[in-house]
Amino acid sequence: MKLIIVDDYKEMSRKAASIVAEELRKKKNLVLGLATGGTPLGLYSELIRMHKEEKLDFSQVKTFNLDEYLGLDPDNEQSYHYFMFHNFFNYVNIDKKNVHIPDGKAKDPKAFCIEYERLIKEAGGIDLQILGIGSNGHIAFNEPGSPIDSRTRVVDLSEQTIKDNTRFFKNESEVPRKAISMGIGTIMEAKKIILLASGKNKADAIAKTVEGKPTEEVPASLLQKHPDVTIIIDKEAASKLKSHS
Repeated sequence: MKLIIVDDYKEMSRKAASIVAEELRKKKNLVLGLATGGTPLGLYSELIRMHKEEKLDFSQVKTFNLDEYLGLDPDNEQSYHYFMFHNFFNYVNIDKKNVHIPDGKAKDPKAFCIEYERLIKEAGGIDLQILGIGSNGHIAFNEPGSPIDSRTRVVDLSEQTIKDNTRFFKNESEVPRKAISMGIGTIMEAKKIILLASGKNKADAIAKTVEGKPTEEVPASLLQKHPDVTIIIDKEAASKLKSHS
């Protein structure tokens, strides 16, 4: 586990983008695992800039998103499908048929999850997975207690996650209670992982992830068992680390 502590969110985003760009230049048909939420927005902005100014080429890239709310249409402004197109895909030269995002309106969600796993395998597995982290240590929507060998599945969101995500909706009652999420087992099979965190509200989760024992109660801490993880955080997110205080 490699830990990089930077001054602020902007530097975190730039550092992450430089790693993604480096991997993409090495392998044109990179398979990217992508995250949503506030944390990766800066990364996506920087990748868009690199595409426009430095001709970073996404034409052969395949992407798989971590998760999606169950029950939301792709054109719902709170859906992760909408988020990805409006914050990233619409501004780079990615082939839309290479974009994979869980279908929140799948008629048979269980069958969809099995097919999603098959598509990841068919693509040769994920080369580089981008992760954020929830304030309770969740990665994707793998809430505390998620098994280390879990696969893509329908999950119940914890009260903490529903509360954290209320800021994106008009009120708490509008926040979906379920989602489709890649499992921890799926994430752990990615060849390389970058986890990003910014702000004081992530400091507890980061301390447990980096310095705690690997436990399913803090899903992100299980990344300690992965051979190639880089954690990029700003000073605020690093503020509760004992070894870096």
